[in-house]
Amino acid sequence: MNLPVEKGLDHTFDLLTEGYRFMQKRFDSYQTKVFETRLMGKKMICMVGRDAVKLFYDPNRFQRTGAIPKRVQKTLFGENGIQTMDGAAHHVRKALFLSLMTKERLSFLHELTLEQWRIRTQKWMPGKPIILFDEAEEVLCKVACLWAGVPLEESEVATRAYDLGALIDALGGVGPRYREGRNARIRTEKWIESLIEEYRQGAIPHNGSALEAMATHRDENGHLLDTHMAAVELINIIRPIVAVARFIVFGMLALYQFPEEKNKLRHHGDHYLENFAQEVRRYYPFAPFLGAMAKTDFQWKGVQFKKGDTVLIDLYGTNHDPESWTNPYQFKPERFDEEQADLYNFVPQGGGDVTTGHRCPGEEITVTIMKASLSYFVNELDYEVMQGQDLSINMTRLPTLPNSRMVIRKQ
Repeated sequence: MNLPVEKGLDHTFDLLTEGYRFMQKRFDSYQTKVFETRLMGKKMICMVGRDAVKLFYDPNRFQRTGAIPKRVQKTLFGENGIQTMDGAAHHVRKALFLSLMTKERLSFLHELTLEQWRIRTQKWMPGKPIILFDEAEEVLCKVACLWAGVPLEESEVATRAYDLGALIDALGGVGPRYREGRNARIRTEKWIESLIEEYRQGAIPHNGSALEAMATHRDENGHLLDTHMAAVELINIIRPIVAVARFIVFGMLALYQFPEEKNKLRHHGDHYLENFAQEVRRYYPFAPFLGAMAKTDFQWKGVQFKKGDTVLIDLYGTNHDPESWTNPYQFKPERFDEEQADLYNFVPQGGGDVTTGHRCPGEEITVTIMKASLSYFVNELDYEVMQGQDLSINMTRLPTLPNSRMVIRKQ
């Protein structure tokens, strides 16, 4: 096939103003699942769909090293973290993250999440409007630190939650929003670096925590991670937990938009709750796309890739691809019993194999927190969604939320 090439010197502005629909508009216009454009001054090949995702995660054809822009590393991921690694180095680092995802630790996380929501909502005054997203970030900041063994005073919670949220919010930001994320990264790394040093000096006791795991981890060459890198990777445990606040808000939005779901969740048990959480992750916008770099020259479906080409995979588009999903813009938790979700067509946080590949190791953490949180709101808290707020989702903003950030009140 002839690869469609978008005309123009650069389309970064279009990406920032079109957001999640930037790629889909061009896929539709060119009647293709792959096209070439220019972003941030570089040639980019954009792809969507199950076959494209499978190609994207082929370690013989693509690498992550050099693919993630420094501006993203300096806010969201941290410089030279696990997301930028390949080969043996990535395998060893990935095993470290996966070692923290045991059934026992996930069960502990579930109970922590319930406990912290109960504590938090006891402080809510009946009838007083609550911005759920802000509350969720603070709750999950506490959950993340308790689960990871990171000391956190109550007086610090709001500040630390704000900074961790700013790392996430800077993803598609420019100007002040990006600078805020950059400054938040500096503050957060300084905080966590001090804790790594305290642990190594014996000021924090051994407790089998993520803090301990990062402080004592040795790389593929047997070297202890330096303080900065250990902090970067510990933040890569804490930050994604805070990011689940977005999925919680989307889950609550789904309960409001599709009110029949609340009774289903109350009466259909854990299996339906699991399906509901997964459908929230598929249906609502979260991560927009991911990037990789071609390791060698090759041809795929008539398209020529050259060594060094940067490729972007459209995650939101893949999760709504009609070739993989029936009525993809319909919210339907039952689809996870009726349709085949796999490592390449269901990619809310990335695709591929979780053990050896680059699929996010925190997906089970995400679902565990979502299930605990949504179960709490459905079964334990008497609340109502405030009327008159703007619950529309701005699809041009990366990452996005309901515009009002979901305002509720305790009854």
